[in-house]
Order: sequence, then C-alpha cells, then structure tokens
Amino acid sequence: MIKLGYQIPLFTYPNGTPETLFESVAAQAVAAEAHGFDTVMVMDHLYQLPGLGEPEDYMLECYTLLGALAARTSTIKLGSLVTGNTYRNPALLAKIITTLDVISQGRAILGIGAGWFELEHDSLGFTFNTFTERFEKLEEALQIIPPMLAGKRPTFSGQHYSVADAINQPPPIGKIPLMIGGGGEKKTLRMVAQYADASNLICNPDEISHKLAVLDQHCQRLGRPRQEISVSWQGTVIIAPTLAEAQAERTALLARRGFDWETLDEGFQAKLMRRIIMGSPDEVRQQVAEILALGIDGLTLNMPANGHHPEIVALAGQTLSPLFSP
Repeated sequence: MIKLGYQIPLFTYPNGTPETLFESVAAQAVAAEAHGFDTVMVMDHLYQLPGLGEPEDYMLECYTLLGALAARTSTIKLGSLVTGNTYRNPALLAKIITTLDVISQGRAILGIGAGWFELEHDSLGFTFNTFTERFEKLEEALQIIPPMLAGKRPTFSGQHYSVADAINQPPPIGKIPLMIGGGGEKKTLRMVAQYADASNLICNPDEISHKLAVLDQHCQRLGRPRQEISVSWQGTVIIAPTLAEAQAERTALLARRGFDWETLDEGFQAKLMRRIIMGSPDEVRQQVAEILALGIDGLTLNMPANGHHPEIVALAGQTLSPLFSP
C-alpha cells in the first residue's frame, strides 16, 4: 500500500509563525507529491513529543490539516501515522476519515493505534486508561469503524464504546485502507493480522526480520494469507548533497534540542543513530535498499532536521523513488 511515504512530525520551523505555518507544511506535501512519494502522513498529537520538541511547540490537529492538504494536492494518499484511538469516538472517526476520503477523491488512509502519550491526555482531559484498556478500546473501535467504512450499519455494545445501527453517509469514494502502526508483538501485530490491510512497523532496522516473522505467525494462526498485508517501516532520514552537510544538519537538529553532538557519549550517539538513515543521496539510497531487502514493502520517512525545506523533500523523493519503480 505505502511504498514511499513522507511523514511530517513537527511544525516549529526556524523563523516560523502561525501565519506562515500552513504554507510551509503545504509546500512539503506538494514537493512530496511532485517528486515520487506516494503518501503524505502527519502525526496525530496535540502536544509535541519528547525528543522532537517541547509540549508548547506548534502542533496542528491532524485531520483538519489533512483536509486542507487534500485541497492542495491531487494524487498523493493522505493519512495519519497514526491516529490515536483515544482522542475520538470511533463512530466520529469513521465520519472524519470518510470526509477526508470524499474531499480527496478517494485518497484517504486510516492509520490507527492505541494511543500512548500520557501528558497530553492528562493535560487536555482525555481518559488515558491502562495499557490493557487502551488496547481493549482499540479492538472495540475496530468492530465499529471498518463496518461503517464498508457501508454497513453496525450495532455494537462493548465495555468502552457502543453504537446502534450506525449510519455513515455519504460513503467513502473507495475502500479506505486500514493501517495499524507499531511493533508490539502480542497485541499490535496480532491486530494487524486480524483486522488490517497494512502494518507500519516502528522498530530498529535490526528488529524488522523478527517482527515480520511474528506477523507471519499471527497470520498462520488466524488463517489469513500474509501476502494480503502490506508492511512498511518508519524511519528518520537526514539527506543532503554531501555526507558532511547531512552531518551538519544532524548537529544543528540536536543543538536545537539542547545537545552537543561532539560531546555526547559514543554509546548514546550510537543509540540515536540506530533508526536514522543519513548521508548523501547515494549513501541514503544504499541504506534504504538494504532495509527494503529485509522483506518490507515500503518506507515511511520523516526528516525533522531539514524536511521543512521543500527542496530537501524533493531530493529525498528523487533519490528513493527509483527503488520502487517497476
């Protein structure tokens, strides 16, 4: 489903203001569409995440943003990586994703997960629940949303959610793919095997083969052909015309977060780089090719260091899209 996706993970840019913010984001989406990406995704968070910024950094509500991006683009698929199930009633979410599909003429993807960022739940009044309860809620939501998207009128009464003869009109333009994000082996990948069209793995590259084997096992147990599920992997890319320039972008990104790369412990440096693909176009292409060879179908990359420059989005697309050419 996703071959080459571009995720936009942050909205606080150098010299950015509320007045310039949307145009900066839209320029990235337009560049992605024009240069070989097939999907644009945004995070579904209300506060910025640790490691990327501070809670008070800019964060746009994802589905309002995706609706606006649908009006600025024409072919690229649009979705959230991933929707936090805890923020919206599932019947409302079915209406929201259907509306995005109608606006975009059939380009919506429903990425969904159980939700995890406790601070924004507590601060903004969303019930956080326990780990187990959040996955119970997600599984109940999956009894409601897919039937509504398929034109059915589900009636469901669970511990957390209930609907009665739920109507979803107008229907989506086409089938909205369901993607579950994460790498949890007992719950997340089991739900992928049971409910989803796609999986987006969040793990280190050296864990991909094992995650795929676990997904295979869940599919076998449930009697589902594994080939029905498309698997992508989420990673961070720092690309520039030269390795030295890419390294400088990494150093600048960390400096904005209060870290000095040169003084960091080597072990901490290695940990930071485990999920970062960095270098010149040739170096980045080679690293991505090696990850694809592990058996995944696609890559969803984010570029927090310099992706706010549309020309860098274009460079990444031009570099990596040939890996997915027939």
